[in-house]
Amino acid sequence: MPECLFCKIAAGELDTELVYEDEEVVAFNDLNPQAPIHVLVIPRKHIATLNDLEPADAGLVGRLYLAATTLARKKGVDDSGYRTLMNCNADGGQTVFHLHLHLLGGRRMGWPPG
Repeated sequence: MPECLFCKIAAGELDTELVYEDEEVVAFNDLNPQAPIHVLVIPRKHIATLNDLEPADAGLVGRLYLAATTLARKKGVDDSGYRTLMNCNADGGQTVFHLHLHLLGGRRMGWPPG
């Protein structure tokens, strides 16, 4: 998707500091953090929303969560706790239409979340 901001980040076309990178996944700090630690974990493959996932993407979604757990350990919140979430479409809070997993930590999370 040539106009997708996250596709450009994943392709290295924008000057973004990556905090995690492998063949299928990249992660970077959110520009509008909602917690002391707020990282976005995205697939390199463009998938607009959760609704657009296909059965073949199941492993990719697992890789997003594995990257998030690696980052939680690296940032020292694995024992104290953290939250992961994906928003879907506008009413779900999604503002960039490229699938992404939020990793939030460094403070106590409230419930319900929104």
